[in-house]
Amino acid sequence: MGQGPTGTTLTNARLLTPHGVRAGWLRAEDGRINALGTGEAPSGGPPELDLGGQWVMPGCVDIHIHGGAGAAFTDADPERALEIVRFNRGHGVTTVVGGLVAAAPRDTLDQIAALAEVADAGELAGIYLEGPYIAKSKCGAHDPALLREPDLAEFAAMLKAGRGHIRMITVAPELPGALELIRAAASEDVVAAVGHTEATYDQTRAAFDAGATVATHIYNQMRPLHHREPGPIAAALNDERVTVELINDGVHVHPGAAALVFASAGAERVALVTDAMAATGLGDGEYTLGRLRVRVVDGQARIPETGQIASSTIVLPDAVRRAVHAVGVRLETAAHAATAVPARALNLPHVGSLTAGNRADLVVLDDKLEVTAVMHRGAWIREP
Repeated sequence: MGQGPTGTTLTNARLLTPHGVRAGWLRAEDGRINALGTGEAPSGGPPELDLGGQWVMPGCVDIHIHGGAGAAFTDADPERALEIVRFNRGHGVTTVVGGLVAAAPRDTLDQIAALAEVADAGELAGIYLEGPYIAKSKCGAHDPALLREPDLAEFAAMLKAGRGHIRMITVAPELPGALELIRAAASEDVVAAVGHTEATYDQTRAAFDAGATVATHIYNQMRPLHHREPGPIAAALNDERVTVELINDGVHVHPGAAALVFASAGAERVALVTDAMAATGLGDGEYTLGRLRVRVVDGQARIPETGQIASSTIVLPDAVRRAVHAVGVRLETAAHAATAVPARALNLPHVGSLTAGNRADLVVLDDKLEVTAVMHRGAWIREP
């Protein structure tokens, strides 16, 4: 049931559009969404495919992911990076930003250069640097020996290696030189994120005033919320300029705390992410994240020596489904948080919404919100 040369028209679908749910049709031609509407599809278009009332949402956009299918973006191997992209694409994640963890300076540049090659080919939407400029006390699954203070010269070298593909970097605002680095990132159209941090409320606010616009996996590896020192969590939730990442795997964040994020930040500022590692798609066992050993048991990835949570093993449609079933948000909101919000946060064009002119990246869901089909650039990756 592959797509023909003239495209395809999806009919009898429940479309999750920017304007709400629309029962109707969508036409994909030449890799783009040509048109969509309610009711019956106009005659004379490409061949029709009746979806039997299934949901159609945009392809998911994961802006914080480190690996999958046994491969990691830190492998510094373009072919391994492509394996991650293809694995995710098959599961409904049609836009991926490759995430790196803290590494030695030379290794970081090699990893960036390898991912830039994949981005040059149009397979990867960009590169995300989670560190190395983060707090040792909130290092999580980063090797604390590889963390360092912000360095403008090193950052310039990273940008050069990335050839315009670095999309985001996480910085702890309390570190010396952090605000200068945030300003430098903003001047280069690189999104600065606040995370892995002991920053106070005021220090975090200063980072947002300097140009940071994302909070890295809210709650996780940041100073906890306290009524007399609310820290980065309250600073991010209170700031309309800030998109907050949320790892909604049922391990990193309790559903009640996730519901608080949606209620406080609102539907336009929550970006679901996976923070997924190489073990995703493979099951339990021993893996590595950067230089650290990670053990996965019952789908939970932890550092054996400390019990510290180390990434997740989900794909983004899992987070969407959990947001509806466990957190209690509407499907429209959950889908928006996995598509349009992250795309906008990182200025990724032509993806993230069912809009005429956008790429024909689509995910078909059944009533249980399980992925039944995936279209990428107008071609079926998984056929309905």
